[in-house]
Amino acid sequence: MSLGISLRDSYIEKLSYDCFDVLIIGGGINGSVAAAALSARGAHVALVDKGDFACLTSQNSSNLVWGGIKYMESFEFPLVRKLCNSRNHLLRSYPSAVKEIRFYTNLDKGFRHSSRILYFAALFYWGIGNFFTRAPRFLSPLKINEEEPLVNTSNSIGGIEYSDAYLYDNDARFVFNFIGSALENNCKTVNYVESLGSKQDKNGEWLTKLINNRSNEEFEIRSKIIINACGPYVDNQNQLSDQTTEHHHVFSKGIHLIVPRIIENERVLTFFADDGRMFFAIPMGGRTMIGTTDTPVSNPDTEVTEQDRQFVLDNINKRLNLPKPISDEDIISERCGVRPLVLRNDKGNYQYEDWTKLSRKHEIDINKQKRYISIFGGKLTDCINIGEEVCEKVERLGLSLPQKNRKWYGEPDESIREEYLALAKSMKLDELTSLGSSEILSTRLWRRYGKRAFGLLENIQNEPKMAEPLIEGTDYIKCELTEAADREMIVTLEDFLRRRSKLALVVQNEDLKKSDGLKEACKILFAEDAADRWEEYFGEQF
Repeated sequence: MSLGISLRDSYIEKLSYDCFDVLIIGGGINGSVAAAALSARGAHVALVDKGDFACLTSQNSSNLVWGGIKYMESFEFPLVRKLCNSRNHLLRSYPSAVKEIRFYTNLDKGFRHSSRILYFAALFYWGIGNFFTRAPRFLSPLKINEEEPLVNTSNSIGGIEYSDAYLYDNDARFVFNFIGSALENNCKTVNYVESLGSKQDKNGEWLTKLINNRSNEEFEIRSKIIINACGPYVDNQNQLSDQTTEHHHVFSKGIHLIVPRIIENERVLTFFADDGRMFFAIPMGGRTMIGTTDTPVSNPDTEVTEQDRQFVLDNINKRLNLPKPISDEDIISERCGVRPLVLRNDKGNYQYEDWTKLSRKHEIDINKQKRYISIFGGKLTDCINIGEEVCEKVERLGLSLPQKNRKWYGEPDESIREEYLALAKSMKLDELTSLGSSEILSTRLWRRYGKRAFGLLENIQNEPKMAEPLIEGTDYIKCELTEAADREMIVTLEDFLRRRSKLALVVQNEDLKKSDGLKEACKILFAEDAADRWEEYFGEQF
């Protein structure tokens, strides 16, 4: 049994022994920031998720941290203002993880707005965002041809270039770092533990029935307050606990395809797809992520269909001058998730034709009498706001936060970073960066692990081979595996390949199966259970 699994088991044991101030159900972006914020400010917090942390919507985003320029078309200027400020705050707070990036946009003839109107809209967007990023540029078809010949301008009316931001690593990794912060503040966070519903006792304490989805063992946990942060399953969880709310969710499916790198420049190529919505080709290390779609679905359980796949391929091939069209054979991996969109219960049914006009803002419903909170919607960009709002609402329910002004987010102080970089330089760490890596080792380890990167440096000093890639051609080294096994509560091979790292996103499944490095990793992570976990993921023997 790996140390990571042992940590999980020890936390499960502790869940039923104590009464927590707050139980958070759901470990996506909303639940993780709630846990990080509340635990940092002194609340006694537990968090459970029926799957792995960030295993649903939070692992299937476009990896964008953006102000929502598209929402200007529906005149949601307060939302755009809020999201731009949130984006700027994340850029300041996570300079290693959240990076400004240019969006290079081409418009075709027949588009609903002229390129000049879009340029003035981009200037307004820049102003709404306090001029925090680089200024927009107007692009003529000739300029696009000169600067980005990959873009098909045969039908172009020009375009614009503007700035937003993106996550350098994947979204699930960003979410897990909030889980890590919560763990450091004594929050009992446990994956693969499902809530079967909650009831209040005569004293007003919540009793929540839980099941360990790996062992099928059932037990109860007590808490003063419950936060339902189940993402697309918020409504389902509320039904289990007999809760009524002001809002509910409807769902939009979005997919992305990851293909070999097609973009030379570090920019997001932006178009308007055949259905009129924004469509992207986004850098992902040595790969490119293309999408997305916006399809109404009736429930959160979705998958990529052939129609979805063909829509993305048709749109990207139509808009780029590629030596060879991208086909099914080029697809390395797929991402598929739902956007939980928020509707008031008194607004009646939405119409499919108005689908894209539905607001993407979040809402937090609070039942003061029951001491029960439900989080609807939510975006990565807005995550710090959600954490702060949750703290405020918990205080309204009568829970005192001993350190209510403590900062709970952001990278370590600059002095700590300088100390780390000095140590990395003294041991010539960057000289160990493998050929073909997208960035130097010192930068990568600091971004992913912060203060924990000191331990990784020590491991490399003791054994330089720990700086070697786990799988050739990837940006994941052997000492990261040790860190993952010890601290990151990895229960399945998918947890490791898809969420703690992004190996499953950037390496073909067949190549993963052939990797001796991954087989060795499986043994380190799961010890005597390695063969079972391998078969669970790949469907074949170790």
